[in-house]
Amino acid sequence: MAKKDYAAIASDIVKVSGGAENIANATHCMTRLRLQLKDGSKLNKDEAKKIPGVLNLVIQNGEYQFVIGQDVPSVYEEITKIDGIKAGGSVEDAEAAKQDTQPQKGSKMEAVMSFIGGTFSPVIPVLVAGGLTGAVLTVLTAFFGVSSSDGVYQVFYCLNQATFWFLPIFIGFSAANRLKSNGYLGAFLGAVLLFYTMNFSGAAEPVSLTFIGIPVASVTYNSTVFPIILGVLFMSLIYRWLQKVMPVYLRTIFVPLITMLITVPVTLIVLGPIGNTVGTWLANGVLAIYRAVPALAVAIIGAFTPWLVFFGMNNATYPIVFELLAEVNSDPLICTGMAPANVAVGGACLAAALIEKKAEDESVAIGAGITALCGITEPGVYGVLFTKKFPLVGAMIGGGIGGAIAGAFGFTQYVISTPGFISIPAYINPDGTMTNMIGMIVVMVIAVVVAFAATYLLGKRELSKQGN
Repeated sequence: MAKKDYAAIASDIVKVSGGAENIANATHCMTRLRLQLKDGSKLNKDEAKKIPGVLNLVIQNGEYQFVIGQDVPSVYEEITKIDGIKAGGSVEDAEAAKQDTQPQKGSKMEAVMSFIGGTFSPVIPVLVAGGLTGAVLTVLTAFFGVSSSDGVYQVFYCLNQATFWFLPIFIGFSAANRLKSNGYLGAFLGAVLLFYTMNFSGAAEPVSLTFIGIPVASVTYNSTVFPIILGVLFMSLIYRWLQKVMPVYLRTIFVPLITMLITVPVTLIVLGPIGNTVGTWLANGVLAIYRAVPALAVAIIGAFTPWLVFFGMNNATYPIVFELLAEVNSDPLICTGMAPANVAVGGACLAAALIEKKAEDESVAIGAGITALCGITEPGVYGVLFTKKFPLVGAMIGGGIGGAIAGAFGFTQYVISTPGFISIPAYINPDGTMTNMIGMIVVMVIAVVVAFAATYLLGKRELSKQGN
């Protein structure tokens, strides 16, 4: 496999984006280089997709995402070396900021899903590290005889619990940044909700509060996502309005103060309870569908996850995952369905590599296949499935069958992680039994085999039609 020239890739990306002076901000996630452009019309979309090392270009709500793969940090590093490009900072140009915060033409639901997905994407490393620590605790107690009172257990338990107890702070910071507001005020709002939970609603005997005669609902906000998201949405409106109308010399002191004085009561009295109710309804609705037709429900997730990834909507499912974890202490639907879906992408990519005639395409398919088996599917989805089409069908067949089996037998995922073979400990039952984990391994193996076989047969038939 030829070594990639990351400097050349970065240079080509900047060139097709209208030059460094047109790039307002550059960040990256696990597989995508994310640029905010001052003038999107200067981007050459066709040439962008032709850059060697760029698998695809995705445009969502003013953000231009170059799909690179797992080595995106190397490209990002080269991007940051180019003079005039702000790495990870905020957009200073007022008109560009206004343009970026406006949704693209399309459905409002698309904009909402894009916002939720973009909010959770930066938080994923925290969720994975903290979630899998829960699996580590299970392994320590079930197989190594470590007591829950042992210092090792307690330290790792703190790591695991802090992830989800302080979740509103992480989400608040990320959501506010996504809205081009003040990330630290978003985190501050999350901290306020947690302080309220700890000292009032979550106390042994909840304290009855009123604010200027209005009762404040007793809601527990730790490990929730909808209340903080609604709160930050409101906070961002207030913050940006104050920034606009407040004299410059008063902004530093009075904008954050007035923003929080307005936001906190409104969130605790109105938005927080609404968000909590919406989350509960969503969890109950999803569980009702799952309990009615478990095999079909998980099969649908298994079959259509590549489409969620393609449209950048896979991270938007995290609110459902958290609501399920809160309701039943595991996720029998979303992550459980995504596990066979992700590894099925790997099987489809490896089959495509086997019948591929071009050395470069074969190399891309092999790398994408191995990565997908570990749970990261963007390189496979953009570089193989949606370019060849028949691997997409193969992956959907494998993921759908794997999901149906998982749903039929009631398998589940107990902690947050990236679904795939690399996250096997996430399927260990907290009681130490191994049935669920073994079952999920079997499900994923079946998904890989079926996806590989289906893709290989479909690919051979496609080649025969073309006379090759």
